[in-house]
Amino acid sequence: MDSLLRYRSLVREAAALRSGADDPVAAARRTCDRIDAVDPHLLAFVPEPDRRARLLAAAERTAAAWDGPVRPPLYGVPVGVKDIIRVDGLPTRAGSLLPPGVLAGPQAAVVDRLVAAGALIAGKTVTAEFAVTAPGPTRNPHHVAHTPGGSSSGSAAAVAAGLVPLALGTQTVGSMIRPAAYCGIVGFKPSFDRVPTAGVIPNAVSFDTVGWYAQDVAGAALAASVLCDHRPDGTDAPPAAAPVLGVPAGPYLRRADDEALAALRAQREVLRRAGYTVVEVAVMADFEEIVTQLFTMNRYEVARAHTEWYARFGDLYREQTATALHEGHAVTDSAYAAACARRAEFREQLDAARRAAGVDLWIAPAATGPAPFGLGSTGTSVMCLPWSNAGLPSVSLPAGRAANGLPLGLQLVGPYGADPAVLTWAAGIEEALRAGGAVPAGGAGEG
Repeated sequence: MDSLLRYRSLVREAAALRSGADDPVAAARRTCDRIDAVDPHLLAFVPEPDRRARLLAAAERTAAAWDGPVRPPLYGVPVGVKDIIRVDGLPTRAGSLLPPGVLAGPQAAVVDRLVAAGALIAGKTVTAEFAVTAPGPTRNPHHVAHTPGGSSSGSAAAVAAGLVPLALGTQTVGSMIRPAAYCGIVGFKPSFDRVPTAGVIPNAVSFDTVGWYAQDVAGAALAASVLCDHRPDGTDAPPAAAPVLGVPAGPYLRRADDEALAALRAQREVLRRAGYTVVEVAVMADFEEIVTQLFTMNRYEVARAHTEWYARFGDLYREQTATALHEGHAVTDSAYAAACARRAEFREQLDAARRAAGVDLWIAPAATGPAPFGLGSTGTSVMCLPWSNAGLPSVSLPAGRAANGLPLGLQLVGPYGADPAVLTWAAGIEEALRAGGAVPAGGAGEG
């Protein structure tokens, strides 16, 4: 069979569809052909017996609805949607064994935005059960014996394999950024609350954020122009200068393995030669307490989100998820309130340290190292944890490979609410890394 990797540029495909050089029916047909050929080996999409007929019919309706010279930004673009995000006409199972219909509800607001922008929903992508830790069956397209990460495993693998040029995921702790790194693509997690979560099955509501994958920053930025709430107060204005980059020195960074740290040193040197100022900033000396604080809140919230479902269907939950719920129910209201207060202090301290050092953008490994061997775990989210805790916008860029050939990612983290600036800065850093040889010129794989 063909390689499991294939490069699909969202920007190029969307431009061809809008201009009439391509058409939605042809795009839908190619997408189904690719899914049929590759997904039996990858298992990125939730199985759907009538996918081709459904998608072709949707493409025909889209073509008829926009039969004119002016077409919306994602006209005819096939998109994967993580199976905790509700889509009209497709069941939501959240990677679980709960009966069909239990998790049903109105279509997610973010899917409404996709549809309004002309996108086609190619199908639901596999998620870890309820976006917690129990992994789905998806394999890493770079090496099928390795995890693609989680919990947005199917969405990341689907984009890396060229099944779709765009896919939605979610991040509570590290479920967007880590899979992007493991699969060698771009992942974008907006600022907390920048994209509506109505219609998304909750994990921990104080952290849950909808994000997306594309092959490059330009694709992530195109999707952001459609999916993010826009700010009329001027904070969305383009940045005036290249960012000062901050490396968060201290116990947080020591959680990365030797290979990831060596890659970060090489990436810093590439960026320094490209003209970026890179400074080290000592932060998060109390990192272990930050980890405890986040998981106190996380487990408390996920347990309460599942109170009714678990009471009815607890015997259908997988062991990892049930354990998380039991841990959450053991957290007292007072412990949760204390953790919330500690989180607010952490956000203020982190932002104060950034501003005092003159830093615009934090840089760090997107994961502790390359994708681990095996499919029994999705890897650790610890490199994403403090940034998700603070609700900050984050991007993972492909940035070199490990000794075993698997991808590594560089994580960029900006100030809260500075999503457009972060994407603009990420595009420049992506180009610098590519020019310095840290990113293959064709992305994850040509096709």
